[in-house]
Amino acid sequence: MKTLLLALCFALSLGHSALAQTRSVQDVLQSQRALIEESSRRTIGPAIDALVASGLPQIQKVLEIWQAKDMWQRKADGLFFTATKEADGTYRLRDFDQGADVGTAAASDLRQLKPNSGVRAMIATALVQFQLSDPDVAKRADALDSIARDPEVALLAPLRASIKGETDADILARKTRLERLMSMAYDSDVATRVAAINDMSGDLGVDFRATLNPILSVTRVVSKTRPEANIAQKLIVGSDALTRDAAYALLVAAGDAPVEITADARDATLEAHIDGGRVAGFPAAQLSTEVARDAAYDALVARDLAAPRVTQADIDASLATYRFFDVYAEPSQAVTDAAEAALAASETRVAISQAADLGLDALSLASIYFLAAIGLAITFGVMGVINMAHGEFIMMGAYTGYVVQMFVPNHTVSILISVPLAFAVTFAAGVALERLVVRWLYHRPLETLLATFGVSIALQQLAKNIFGTQARPLTSPPWLDGAWVINDVVSISYIRIAIFILALLFLALFLFIMKRTRLGLETRAVTQNPRMAASMGINPDRVNMLTFGLGSGIAGIAGVAIGLFAKVTSEMGSDYIVQSFMTVVVGGVGNIWGTLAGAAMIGGFQKGVEFLNPSNTLAAQTYMIIFIIIFIQFRPRGIIALKGRAAGD
Repeated sequence: MKTLLLALCFALSLGHSALAQTRSVQDVLQSQRALIEESSRRTIGPAIDALVASGLPQIQKVLEIWQAKDMWQRKADGLFFTATKEADGTYRLRDFDQGADVGTAAASDLRQLKPNSGVRAMIATALVQFQLSDPDVAKRADALDSIARDPEVALLAPLRASIKGETDADILARKTRLERLMSMAYDSDVATRVAAINDMSGDLGVDFRATLNPILSVTRVVSKTRPEANIAQKLIVGSDALTRDAAYALLVAAGDAPVEITADARDATLEAHIDGGRVAGFPAAQLSTEVARDAAYDALVARDLAAPRVTQADIDASLATYRFFDVYAEPSQAVTDAAEAALAASETRVAISQAADLGLDALSLASIYFLAAIGLAITFGVMGVINMAHGEFIMMGAYTGYVVQMFVPNHTVSILISVPLAFAVTFAAGVALERLVVRWLYHRPLETLLATFGVSIALQQLAKNIFGTQARPLTSPPWLDGAWVINDVVSISYIRIAIFILALLFLALFLFIMKRTRLGLETRAVTQNPRMAASMGINPDRVNMLTFGLGSGIAGIAGVAIGLFAKVTSEMGSDYIVQSFMTVVVGGVGNIWGTLAGAAMIGGFQKGVEFLNPSNTLAAQTYMIIFIIIFIQFRPRGIIALKGRAAGD
C-alpha cells in the first residue's frame, strides 16, 4: 500500500512538472488577461499569484518587465510582449518564453501597460520570492529590505527555503534573524512561535521588541463573567490601572450604562429649555444654586425632556455588576507568556546597555572637560592667576587646525601638523600674555581677572575680523568617521574615543613632565614654596612664564581636538571656560589628579541630568552649577586638596 502511494505521488509530481513545461508564459498571461488589463491594486492580486504559482522560470523576468512598464499588449489579439523601439518608429516584439522575435508593430497597434504605484508595490512583493535566491548579492539584500519593510505571511516559506543555500555570511545572518522574527509573528504553529521567541529572548534589537509589541497588545474588555480569552490581567476598579471614572466610561462606551450627566451638560440642557423666563416651571432667575438647578433638571426629566441623572448609587451598582479585563490580541497563552519573558529579559539588557552608554557619554564628556581644563589647572595651580582668556587659547588652537587644513587637503596629515603647530602658536601667545600683562598683576586677582577678560574679548574680536562670524569646518580624518557600535543601544563615535585617548596621553605627558623633568621639579618647588625655591637658585619668574606657556599650549591642542566635533567660531572658547574653571575648582586647584576627578564628576553629573531631562540641556547646566556650589560648601578645597601656595591662596 505504501509503495502504491509513493508511486502515485511520483506520477502526480511528474504530471505537474510536465504541465509546467508545456504551459507557456503567454498561456498564463492570457488566463489573467482581464485582471492585467484592468491593472487595479484591488483586483490584481490573483493575477500576480497565478503568475508566481505557475512555476515557470521566466516569471521573474516577466514581473520585472511589467514592474518597469516595459510590457506591451497587441490590440489585435490581446497577446503580451516585450518591445523595443526601432529607428523607423515601429516596435520590435519579442515573446516572454524564449525571447524570440515575433515581428514589428506600429505604436497605434500596441498598448503599453503602465501599472500604478500600488500595483508595482504588489509586483515588488511577489518578486521578493525570486530575489531571495538571486545570484546577485545586492538583489538578495534588497529583497530582505523589502520583506523587513512590509512583512507578509506568504513570504515566510520562501524566506525559509532560501536560507539553506545562502553563501554570503552577512545575508545569511539577516535571513536567519528575519525568519525568526517572522516566525514569531506569522507562523501557524504555536511551538514554532514559542521556540523563535525563546531563541531571541533578551535581544536588544528594536525590530525584536517591535515584533513582540503586537503580540502583547491588549484590549480592555467589560464582561459580567470571565471571558473565554487569553487574559492579561483582571482589573480592580479604583486602582491606578483603572479608576472609577475610566471604568464607568468603558461601560458607557459599551452601551452597558447610561451617560453621566455632568454639571455643564445639565446647565446646557436647562438653557435649551428656557421658555418665557422659566425652565419647567422654575423661574430662571432663581436657578443660582446647584440644588435649584438639579430640581429644575429633574422636572425636565419627569416631562421626558431630558435624560435622567446618574447618581453615585447608580454608578456603584453598574460597576458592581461588571468585571473588567485586559485581554491579549494573541489567543495563545504559551506565546504571550514566552513574549512577556523575552521582553522582560530584553528590557533588562536595554537598561544595562543604556547605563553603559550613559557611562561612555559621561567618560567622553569628562575627557573633553579634562582636555579643556588641564592647561588652566597648570596656570591656576602654579601661579594663582585667573586667566579668563584660557577659552580663547582653545579657540586659537581650533582656528590653527582650520588654517592648516586650508593648505593641506589630506586630513590625516593636516591633523598631525595641526597638533604641534597649535601648541606652538598658543604657547607663544601664552608667553606673550604672561610677559605683557599677567606678570605685572601677580597677587592682584581682581585686576588679573579683569585684564584677562579684556584680552579674551580682544581675541574674540580679532578672530571675527580674520575669519568672520560664520562657523568654520575642521574636518576629521576618514578613519575617525562613524562610531564603534557595541550593540543596538551602546555606541560611541571614533572622534570621542580619539579624544579620550588624547586625554590619557596628556595625563601621562603631564605626569612625566612634573615627575621626570627639571621644569616639573622647579614647578613643584615654586608651587609648594616660591621663596624657598628662589633661595635654591630657581627663578620663579621664568618658571611662571614657561608654566603659563605650557598651559596655554595644551589649551591649543585641546582646541584642535574639540574642533573636530564642535563648531569652530570666535565664541567657542566661552563654551568651555566656565566648565574648565568648575573642573579645576571641584577637583582641587593645581592637582592633575584632582582635575581628572573633577572632570569625571562634572561630566558624569551633567550626563546624568541630561538623561533624566533630555529635552532641556539648560537645566543640566543649571543643576550642575547648583551642585558645584553645594559641593564647595562642604569641600572648599576640592576633591583632592593641594598643600602649598595655591592651597593657601
